[in-house]
Amino acid sequence: MAEGFPVIHSTLSPNVLSQFIQQQYQLSDQTECKLFRAAMNHLYIVTDGEEKYVFRVYTYGWRTQSEVEEELRLLIHLKENNRPISYPVSDRSNEYIQEINAPEGKRFGVLFSYAKGTKSAKFSSQASFLIGQALAKVHQSTESFTLNRITYNTRSLLSDSLLRTKMFFKNTTDDLIFLEKLSDFLTEKFKNAHRQPMRYGAIHLDVWFDNMHLDHEKEVTFFDFDFCGNGFLCFDISYFLYQLFSTNINENDYQIKAESFLKGYETISEISKEEKDFLPFACLAIMNYYISIQCDRFEYWTNIFLNEDHLKRMIGNLKRWMAYHKIEIE
Repeated sequence: MAEGFPVIHSTLSPNVLSQFIQQQYQLSDQTECKLFRAAMNHLYIVTDGEEKYVFRVYTYGWRTQSEVEEELRLLIHLKENNRPISYPVSDRSNEYIQEINAPEGKRFGVLFSYAKGTKSAKFSSQASFLIGQALAKVHQSTESFTLNRITYNTRSLLSDSLLRTKMFFKNTTDDLIFLEKLSDFLTEKFKNAHRQPMRYGAIHLDVWFDNMHLDHEKEVTFFDFDFCGNGFLCFDISYFLYQLFSTNINENDYQIKAESFLKGYETISEISKEEKDFLPFACLAIMNYYISIQCDRFEYWTNIFLNEDHLKRMIGNLKRWMAYHKIEIE
């Protein structure tokens, strides 16, 4: 074991990474790098005097180089169209992706612009309006834009996801039985949706307060397109509404902000009746997918709360949303 014990997941030294970034991007000797978050991917805040960036180090084996390239191709496309997003920054060789030889194997790193403002889970209805406008502007540039990445459909969101969740929990519980019934129910809803005139293209799939900054509730910037792929544009709308519902326990507060968000969106792009009818269902499939992702990546972010009680809480939120929209599956 002279070369050291093998690892599955390492955390890169911020001090050494700071020197690496300084050299690769020709930043000044004032450059500092601090670990911000070690979760699905590792995020580092990079400062160079007044300039600020985010350096993302992808988890080993999480994304292929091609998948990262496609994410960046989408972001560059959005930047060129002046959309409100955090964008990748090229290095001294005009490259965007850094290859890092970590102990577990080759990992990828990308430097991103820092989004102005701050995160806030408790924003106003006016901010909700602005978020709707900003998302619609992004969708204007992503409609019909195709990525060589995952397509979000019944297989990826429902059947494959359910298998991963069942493999993790092993024992059949009432909650897993509920997810099975929900998956069957949503599969039929998706079949009908595919026969409807629904806008389609590249989507973010993770639009919520944790992936956007508000600058004094006047400007919105989206970031973290790590889950981008192909699907109905209304997936992003539905998922945002679900997260808004989850963070606003008072249903009247939610309704005001949801209506404001949709109104803001429709000042830019119309949401068809067919899309609106599908909104209560789309997020349920997306959450089924994210439950499975938590299970699938447990070894890399080791959430000690990821147990049957956690699953019950997540399904409780799904049932609350379903009750609000009067959705019955039995």
